[in-house]
Amino acid sequence: MSVFHVAMLGNGVDMRGIRALSAFAAASALALAVTACTGTGTTSASQTGNTGAASATGAAGKPSATPKPTPSGPAVTITPASGAAAADPSQGIAVSAAGGTLKSVTVTTQGDPVTGTYSADHASWHSTYALNVTQSYTVTAVATAVNGTTTTKTSTFRTLTPSTTFATVIFEGYQQQYGVGMPIILTFSAPVQNKAAVERSIQLKTSKPVIGAWYWDGNQTLDFRPRDYWPAHTVVSFTGHFDGVESAPGVYGYHTLTQTFDIGDSVIAVASTRTHKTQIYVDGKLKYNWPISSGKPGDDTPDGSYLTIEKENPVRMIGPGYDLLVPWSVRFTFSGDYYHDAYWSVGEQGFENVSHGCVNLSPADAETYYKLAVPGDPITITGSPRPGTWDNGWTEWFLTWNQLVSGSALHEAVVAGPNGSTFVSPATLPANTAKAPLATAMAGNNLD
Repeated sequence: MSVFHVAMLGNGVDMRGIRALSAFAAASALALAVTACTGTGTTSASQTGNTGAASATGAAGKPSATPKPTPSGPAVTITPASGAAAADPSQGIAVSAAGGTLKSVTVTTQGDPVTGTYSADHASWHSTYALNVTQSYTVTAVATAVNGTTTTKTSTFRTLTPSTTFATVIFEGYQQQYGVGMPIILTFSAPVQNKAAVERSIQLKTSKPVIGAWYWDGNQTLDFRPRDYWPAHTVVSFTGHFDGVESAPGVYGYHTLTQTFDIGDSVIAVASTRTHKTQIYVDGKLKYNWPISSGKPGDDTPDGSYLTIEKENPVRMIGPGYDLLVPWSVRFTFSGDYYHDAYWSVGEQGFENVSHGCVNLSPADAETYYKLAVPGDPITITGSPRPGTWDNGWTEWFLTWNQLVSGSALHEAVVAGPNGSTFVSPATLPANTAKAPLATAMAGNNLD
């Protein structure tokens, strides 16, 4: 059986592929004593000015020249200030140099490495992500004035220990393989209010260029979906810098979540309930065109662009008048719709819809599809009088691109590649030329 794997705190843990908000117990307060660390900022240039005109006379009886004031270096400010014992990690580190430019900012810690960005004029610097909770930091900044004087300042501080924390799990498993439609699915242990801060804390690296967006499905589930299907054979690396992020007032993340997984072959199924056929495309080419029987009137297979969730050989199916072990079964809705072997309906396949909602295949065809399928392979059902239902399966492809972007707290697109990801305005993106069904989902997946 192929299942959907879950990683928590960066480790893979097996989990069945049915989305449901995980019921987490609120994380207990971290039982670490907060110790105030102090440090002394140092300045390399003299801060002493002129104390007044000299009254002494020289050997020739002439007054001595007035001493010139010693040049002062830039005024460097580091936040949090040195000695802070419970700094807010969600605010990060800010450094500024009044009257000069920053030449270097270094941060030492036993926690996660700290990166940051200078302003265009190098007059300020800010860390990229939140700081770790319950962690000590030493920041050293060097700034230079126009006249060449230099200031060096140091701040040593410690971040707070939160009384309430949240945890995050990612459904994708370590180095597991998924289909080209697979979303990244994150579940949070507590409702998230500061959704924008959570989105900003996430970094994606993809071996091939990808455009996508984050989408909040409620307050505890966050999905990433590409604008179009993932390029086949893409390696995806995820880092959630959640440690120190304040997701709600007084609620902080306490771990950094990482995961790496692969996108496999492009395997795309399109079924018509009217023509009683399904096409199977493999790596961009039509590979199979099989007869099917879908749901009979009253049990119609719902329209929509779904994704394979799991597979099992066999699956026990129980319903009105039947209790069967069904071979070669690949699930695509949570309510129990499958592509599966239906040896009992081979005579109707290609001509009539007689199932209880599943897509019936011949034994040989069902086995072939079963062996191709991994979680996240697209399955699109067309021609049914019954619309699909949001969240009855992984239904992220029911959303148009505009709907997907509007579900982000930032309302921005994500552009990812081998060097990481950035947020951009959707208006700046190149026009989308992807065509269904090979490169993207079919339009018109209406919800009920």
